[in-house]
Amino acid sequence: MTKEENEARIARLKSIVLNMPEKPGSYQYYDENGTIIYVGKAKRLKSRVSSYFHTEVDRFKTKVLVSKIHDISYTVVNTEEDALLLENSLIKKYNPRYNVLLKDGKTYPSICITKEYLPRIFSTRTINKKWGTYYGPYSHVASMNAVLDLIKKLYHPRSCRFPITWDGVEQRKYQVCLEYHMKNCGAPCIGKQSMEDYQRNIEQAREILKGNTREVLRAMKDEMMALAEELRFEEAEEVKRRYLLIDQFVSKSEVVSHTINNVDVLTITNDEKIAFVNYIHVANGAINQSFTFEYKKRLDESDEELLQLAIVEMRERFQSNAREIILPQEINCNLEGVSITVPQRGDKKTLLDLSLMNGKQYKFDRLKQAEKLNPEQKSVRLMKEIQDALHLPKLPYQIECFDNSNISGTDAVAACVVFKKAKPSKQDYRKYNIKTVVGADDYASMKEVVGRRYRRLIDEQQPLPDLIIADGGKGQMEVIREVIQDELKLDIPIAGLAKDDRHRTNELLYGFPPRVIGMKTDSELFRLFTQIQDEVHRFAITFHRDKRSKHQLHSELDDIKGIGPKTRDSLLKALKSVKRIREADLNTLNKIVGEAKANIIFEHFNKP
Repeated sequence: MTKEENEARIARLKSIVLNMPEKPGSYQYYDENGTIIYVGKAKRLKSRVSSYFHTEVDRFKTKVLVSKIHDISYTVVNTEEDALLLENSLIKKYNPRYNVLLKDGKTYPSICITKEYLPRIFSTRTINKKWGTYYGPYSHVASMNAVLDLIKKLYHPRSCRFPITWDGVEQRKYQVCLEYHMKNCGAPCIGKQSMEDYQRNIEQAREILKGNTREVLRAMKDEMMALAEELRFEEAEEVKRRYLLIDQFVSKSEVVSHTINNVDVLTITNDEKIAFVNYIHVANGAINQSFTFEYKKRLDESDEELLQLAIVEMRERFQSNAREIILPQEINCNLEGVSITVPQRGDKKTLLDLSLMNGKQYKFDRLKQAEKLNPEQKSVRLMKEIQDALHLPKLPYQIECFDNSNISGTDAVAACVVFKKAKPSKQDYRKYNIKTVVGADDYASMKEVVGRRYRRLIDEQQPLPDLIIADGGKGQMEVIREVIQDELKLDIPIAGLAKDDRHRTNELLYGFPPRVIGMKTDSELFRLFTQIQDEVHRFAITFHRDKRSKHQLHSELDDIKGIGPKTRDSLLKALKSVKRIREADLNTLNKIVGEAKANIIFEHFNKP
């Protein structure tokens, strides 16, 4: 590989890294033949993967690995623990060359509930479903042990390995052991605990292991409160300790579950012209395939049609023989021996959500990459999002926002900022001195400025805005509506940006009567509205500050016709104050500013 080719390779890999999200997940490196050579996990994918390409990396092994990388892919998950489990399953699947430390085939432990007459509950690393039901695996052994300890204290399952049978219990073949005397077992083997009660405890333990702890926690809370009312505080404290253990430790992975085997998961994320379909394959309780691909729409195909194509293509590409396909919606697809599932809850719904999250992330990455190549595309996207959110009749190419500024009604001013293509157009900004309003009346000031602005645009036949935004709530919106619709008979959409008690923008209002438009405050669209509001506020405050400063520096000399700033400054520099200038004789003034201007000043201050 030449130096130029290697630089191009590194540049291409860095561009991939720049579009990666700061979310938990697993990343995979590929060599020139498309073979996975390394699998890693990260709490923040972008930060972790970018560290491989820093110039200060001095580890020889890392440099060798980077020199072999020709492509990068990744899978986003919800938690760091899920990333660890996904990394483990992918390493076992592909046995990458550079994952030396994880080639021993070690797996994470699970919890087993056996199928015996009196089931046992224990941890194991060996999975054999004919012996029982398995829950997990658990990436943190301490968490698993806490769950087992909790179940032991709550339900006292037997820990002995005797092959206990119903006949043996009836014939009294067994003897009570030390665990019964230590109150760690109810001794069902000798009939001290009924079979029904033991099985009920086992079923409740299953619910805890499944993560269905709501009912268990509610019952424990009621018990805790009842004990406290009876002043049995020590027992209540013990129940509270168990309650907190359940609340903290009883959880299961959203990525891997032994209850799901040989399943395909597909979801679709739509764009106007492109559909992104994410495919996940689960085998032996673990994800071993994750891939997102694009379909360019030709005839406005529906989601059902695209999913049908994707199912056939993905199963053929990855040679999947899964007997179950998990989808977000019902489709008309008859595959021999294959069932379609549309889950509403549980582990399968979690896998469906995970697939959808990966599809959306892939779409977002591609969009960011395209916007870097074509900045105009971002502006169009933001305008389209505004149009969709407010249901506007056309793209808001030109947006205008108004704000007032005054101190107790003095030096009242207003400002208008203009955004074109979602970017500030500073040459179109306008400042206004309030002329017809006396005192601090924001509504009247807003009405005056809006009227002046759009009457002038109409007179000059200038383009009108596609959206007007008021820096305020319902009151400011109503004032603008009165001018735009009632007086000028214009049809321009009006929105408002309301603030909370801490003077922070928290709501976008639109329509009459105004209604709140649901929008995440950390979204890119909401940040654009906040930018518009901050910009008009800055512009108005700056204008008001400049006007106030000029007003404070005004002197009587500024009112004398024929006397400019230079003459004023010369007089003040020589005589120090207006009072001394007023008292000066004509000869003194003549020496400072000349005969002509001295006569003007002397006559001004010595009028009869």
